Amino acid sequence: MSNEHRPHRAVSAATLADVARAAGVSEITASRVVRGRGPISAATRAKVEAAIAAVGYVPNRLAGGLASAGSNLVGVVLPSLSNSVFPDVLSGLNGAIAGERLRTLVAVTDYDLDAERDAVAALLAWRPAALVLVGLEHRPETREMLAASGATIIELMDIEGDPVDLAVGLSHTAAGAAAARRLLARGRSRIGYVGHGAGDLRAAKRRAGLEAALKRDANLTLAGAHVVDAPSSVGAGRAALAALLEVAPELDAVVFSNDDMALGGAFHCMAAGVDVPDRLALVGFNGLELANALPKPLTTVRTARGEIGRIAGEVLCARLRGETPPKVTDVGFDVVAGGTD
Repeated sequence: MSNEHRPHRAVSAATLADVARAAGVSEITASRVVRGRGPISAATRAKVEAAIAAVGYVPNRLAGGLASAGSNLVGVVLPSLSNSVFPDVLSGLNGAIAGERLRTLVAVTDYDLDAERDAVAALLAWRPAALVLVGLEHRPETREMLAASGATIIELMDIEGDPVDLAVGLSHTAAGAAAARRLLARGRSRIGYVGHGAGDLRAAKRRAGLEAALKRDANLTLAGAHVVDAPSSVGAGRAALAALLEVAPELDAVVFSNDDMALGGAFHCMAAGVDVPDRLALVGFNGLELANALPKPLTTVRTARGEIGRIAGEVLCARLRGETPPKVTDVGFDVVAGGTD
């Protein structure tokens, strides 16, 4: 649905009466379950909770309290705060909306789509003016809640998919391909990959872009890969590169899922006496400031994280003023030549 014709709908068309009817109880009983008050049997509570899920009811946390014609709250759902990536995004967003007296409420999901669904439901209960999320892939019920909310929805950091409303970000497939082209141009041909938890769907897109470009441009496949079933971290990257080189010592380059993992890889090389870049090239993703502080600064694909947050804030303010911002904004990326390739 285009932005021009996106209707303003209530957060949920379902009412407490609908819940009561579906559960076969009185509205008073349904209300007690929703509010967590009063003696309710386990069986009755289960019936009401099942009815809430079935009809898509979202309780209004502002009812009887802070309710007003327009909310100044902006819900923000982030996958992680473990490095500076998403704090940078949040800082850019807050800076752009501060003059409009908008305030953010933040939830963190640890890349768990079920946790994201629960966070969206909790934030929508406060009737926010907008909801900002990371990525375009969500549980079906999350998309349904977002589409029905009537709030401005902005999905960040990705543009490859079907936005619920508005999207600001970059092509991760193209970013992965750019890393491949960089290494091919430097004469590398035995290229491996080190990644982290499967929940990071944008990292998966970058790997897909890397592999597609290697095949398309040089008829190569990855010469080795090691993906840890854990969040990204320096320690995980160090251990993962060590494990990869045990089984694929012939590699002459490794692309990492992000800079945290690549920093760990660089530390492994220092400890193990692996010469970088003569023996092994390393390429990261994100462009973290810390990666530039290595003795040989990390070659990486840099994202404009603060800019993405700032543009998201500007798009949000434009929508709230009744303007029609672009549905998708491609902020792009840069390949930063360091000393590791």
